Amino acid sequence: MTSSSSGLTFKLHPLVIVNVSDHYTRIKAQESSTSKGPPRVFGCLLGLQTGRTVEIFTSFETRLSDECPDSLDRDFLYKKQEQYKKVFPKYDILGWYSTGSDIVETDMQIHKALMDINESPVYMLLNPAINHAQKDLPITIYESELHVIDGVPSLIFVKSSYTIETVEAERITVDHVAHIKPSDGSTSATQLAAHLSGIHSAVKMLNCRIKVLHNLLVSIHKGEIPYEHSLLRQISSLVRRLPAIDSPKFQDDFLMEYNDTLLMTYLAMMTKCSSTINEFVEKFNTAYDLKQPRRVGRMPYI
Repeated sequence: MTSSSSGLTFKLHPLVIVNVSDHYTRIKAQESSTSKGPPRVFGCLLGLQTGRTVEIFTSFETRLSDECPDSLDRDFLYKKQEQYKKVFPKYDILGWYSTGSDIVETDMQIHKALMDINESPVYMLLNPAINHAQKDLPITIYESELHVIDGVPSLIFVKSSYTIETVEAERITVDHVAHIKPSDGSTSATQLAAHLSGIHSAVKMLNCRIKVLHNLLVSIHKGEIPYEHSLLRQISSLVRRLPAIDSPKFQDDFLMEYNDTLLMTYLAMMTKCSSTINEFVEKFNTAYDLKQPRRVGRMPYI
C-alpha cells in the first residue's frame, strides 16, 4: 500500500484511542460465545483542521444502517453530531473509525458514503489483536486518493503518518489508568485499585460462605445429615436481616448520605473553579495593567 502524498499532519489524542478501545471491549463482552470472529465496531472522529494540520480530539460511536449494511446509519449519525455540536461547537466530523486487522472491501463504500459530510474523510483502523512483540500502537490512519489503475480512475486508501498529541489533563488521566493495573499481580499501584481489590475479595468470601450454608440446607432437606436446631436458628436469623435493606428507613438514610456526598463534591468543585478564576484575574491584571494602577479583582471563595 502506498503512502499519502497530501502533506497533511495528523495529531491523535489519547481520548480517541480510549474511546475506540472501550467501544470494542464492551461489544466483545456482550457478544455470544457462538459468534464467529471478533466483532467490528464503527464510529466517527471529531476534531479540527487548521491549514495542513488535522487534530483528532474525540470520537463517538455509530452503527451500520439496517437498510444498507455497507453504510453508516445516517439518522443516528446526524443525531449524535447535533448533540456533540452543542458541547463542542468548533469540532467537525473529520472521518470515521473501525476495528480489524486489515481493510475490507466494504470499508471503501462506507468511506465514500461519508464524503457528503467531509469531502476528504480520514479512516482510522485499530487492530484489537494483542501482539506483545509490537512496540508501536496498533493504529493506522488512512486517507483516500484518486489513482488511475489500468486506465480507470479509482479511489484507494493510502497510509498516513501521525503523532500522539496530549494536553495536561489527558496525560494525568492516562497515567492514572496505566497505574490501576497491579504491577506484580498481588499489590496494586493505586488506592483505587486496592479498594476495588478489597471489595472483590469480600464479595468473593461472602459468596463462598453463602454456598456453604446453601449446601448444608440442601443436605438437611434431603435427610443426608441430621437436623441441628441451633444452627438452623442462626441461619434463620441471618436470613431475616436481608430484607432490612429494603426498608423505608434504609432508603431515606441512603439518599440523605448520597445527597450530602454530592453536595460536598459540588462545593469543592465550585471552590476550585472560584480559585482558578481568581488566579486568572490576577495574571490578567499583571499582564495588561503595566501603565495603570493595578486593579486586583478578587472573587469571594464559596
